[in-house]
Amino acid sequence: MKEITLSIFGFGNVGRATARVLIEKERFFREKYRLSFKVLSVADTSGLVWLPEGIDLREALLVKETFGRLSAWTNDYEVYSMKPGEAIKEVSPDIVIDVTNDTNAHPWHLRAIRNGSALVTSNKPPLAFHYSELVGEAEKRGTPYLFEATVMAGTPVIGLLRENLLGDRVESIEAVLNATTTFMLSRMEGGKSFEEALREAQSLGIAERDPSGDVLGMDAGYKATILHCVAFHPITFEEAKVMGIEGVTPELVERANSRGRTIRLVARIEKGSVTVEPREISLKSPLAVSSNENVALIKTDLLGELLIKGAGAGPRETASGVVGDIVKASLALRGA
Repeated sequence: MKEITLSIFGFGNVGRATARVLIEKERFFREKYRLSFKVLSVADTSGLVWLPEGIDLREALLVKETFGRLSAWTNDYEVYSMKPGEAIKEVSPDIVIDVTNDTNAHPWHLRAIRNGSALVTSNKPPLAFHYSELVGEAEKRGTPYLFEATVMAGTPVIGLLRENLLGDRVESIEAVLNATTTFMLSRMEGGKSFEEALREAQSLGIAERDPSGDVLGMDAGYKATILHCVAFHPITFEEAKVMGIEGVTPELVERANSRGRTIRLVARIEKGSVTVEPREISLKSPLAVSSNENVALIKTDLLGELLIKGAGAGPRETASGVVGDIVKASLALRGA
């Protein structure tokens, strides 16, 4: 049995969902992979809780859900105010897990890699802006750097492109990658205004309080940039052409529907080109998804068209990608 030590940065919806999966599937991981996990530290924006003997994740969840912050957890545990880079050096886990929304996380991702820790992340901006540096550093050091959950939550499009289609030349990818805009456009098809659809998405927790990242297309742009990096060669988000759905009116939606078509925020990725924009597509198109579904239509020289479709949002769905990468990194470390 191999014990793998973990540090979790971010204890919001995805971080807590990841913790629950680690608890629920403890026996499964032991029996199937001969792996056990010990969480050395957990951090949210209020502070970092660290115990070398290992943290009780059930208690961490209880504290967070009762008080809303880990810094309230003072019984038997000390709360530190260390920044992630400092914490990584002090705690020195086998795997660092970044499930934050820290847009400036790339320096501490590098710190983790250079410190000898594998890194698993669902955080998109570090890769959308610094893919070449981060992945290059990890490859140079032979350290796992895994990011399945950055695109399509737990639906394994990154693994498919990075590990499976190794003999194929990818020609293009067309994808719907943002569940919030899909939800809003679907509601607009039902007669709601843009503002009404947005308020409903926010009330259901589908859209953030500040929805600009989704509505302006940035989230889809980050994801499309990462797909380009994996399928073709590294670029940065600044090279993508991104337009959101803020200009889509009920009249445009109605006009599309009258022609048997629908509007979706579609990413098109080709070698050297990333475009994200609202597009009219046929209701029969595989891209005409609804609810929280994401879809990618991948064209290659050998396989032709390959469709991968699944949940693209949700804490548990994203945790599927995060935990899958934790297991993958653990097996790589065990074999080292």
